[in-house]
Amino acid sequence: MAKKVAVIGAGVSGLVSLKCCVDEGLEPTCFERTEDIGGLWRFKENVEDGRASIYQSVISNTSKEMSCFSDFPMPEDFPNFLHNSKLLEYFRIFARKFDLLKYIQFQTTVLSVRKHPDFSSSGQWEVVTESNGKKQSAVFDAVMVCSGHHILPHIPLDSFPGIEKFKGQYFHSRQYKHPEGFEGKHILVIGLGNSASDIAVELSKKAAQVFISTRHGSWVMSRISKDGYPWDMVLHTRFISMLRNVLSQFKIIRKWMMEQQMNRWFNHADYGLQPQNKHLMKEPVVNDDLPSRILYGAIKVKSRVIELTETSAIFEDGTVEEDIDVIVFATGYTFSFPFLEESLVKVKDNTISLYKYMFPPHLEKSTLACIGFIQPLGSIFPTVELQARWATRVFKGLCTLPSEKTMMADTIKRNEKRIDLLPALCGQRGNWMGQ
Repeated sequence: MAKKVAVIGAGVSGLVSLKCCVDEGLEPTCFERTEDIGGLWRFKENVEDGRASIYQSVISNTSKEMSCFSDFPMPEDFPNFLHNSKLLEYFRIFARKFDLLKYIQFQTTVLSVRKHPDFSSSGQWEVVTESNGKKQSAVFDAVMVCSGHHILPHIPLDSFPGIEKFKGQYFHSRQYKHPEGFEGKHILVIGLGNSASDIAVELSKKAAQVFISTRHGSWVMSRISKDGYPWDMVLHTRFISMLRNVLSQFKIIRKWMMEQQMNRWFNHADYGLQPQNKHLMKEPVVNDDLPSRILYGAIKVKSRVIELTETSAIFEDGTVEEDIDVIVFATGYTFSFPFLEESLVKVKDNTISLYKYMFPPHLEKSTLACIGFIQPLGSIFPTVELQARWATRVFKGLCTLPSEKTMMADTIKRNEKRIDLLPALCGQRGNWMGQ
């Protein structure tokens, strides 16, 4: 008898998880709280609670050649970098091709996922859902959490003394949809991730002046690389990967080469963008227009905000910008699993205690996996496909995980590295969004 798997969410991770379940002969049921598939990539004019939100102009930061699923190339007539509506179209074609919609229960919210009383022997889960005001409970042999992490906005107001006095408008980047309504205004964007850069560039075409405040700087790349090819087709090759591995033993040479590569387009120090730790290999910002908008003066790069007044912002370098009308907090998101018991997936300092960003190490049975809670240097779509393929094979018993001790040691080591990256990652929506 096929094992039953609950898939939470019908975004990209949920769709590919459904396909992997079917490929392995498992019996999936997907619970999607909204009326349609697509998750993050389905633009809506209004922000909805419990659902990811993007702005209208979002373009993918990774090319179609590097972003498609392994057995399903994108249509030839699609451009190399895709508007969110094109990506959604691809996911619709994918879902129809593999007949995935029949496994999805729409407008169904997962209220709780709890261990079955005999979990230690069966590994089963009790999943409680609600649809049209009616609650239902069902038992599943495994659970795949595909709910994403661009839902709960992180706005660290305590880090901005004087915000309570500020008379202008302020909001999280999650609320931003398009530049209309910001004509002639002085706007401060806080953060230097992909969302912050996109929003700053877009607003600079309408606003009187845009300021972008960064604590640590960031490497900025163009979508267009050598000979006009997409950046990820040039940088993500087997040869480059091998070279990185070889050079990892020669840190000084590797650091020098990385800095030369990142400064090839423009000198980041001259633009006030050079990362504080310039040798830290973190996710770069992908934006074709940011350097030129800085050259125009339409965007001015500022240091960290140390205080706000009724109408102005005071920065760490002692400068003050007056007559600020709007503040956009592009300060990232907080991991949240409201339907899981706190002990199942532990979140501390916005890092999650998961083996390989997927499996809770302390479970007696490896029957719960989180898919898509990872930030790769490249496209997330093939990455989540690999995660889903691995998870379903673990559920089926074809793969086994290491001991709890080994998994915990690996998880702690990875999280220590990630904590070093947190200031840099804060505000980034992921290099696979443009988004």
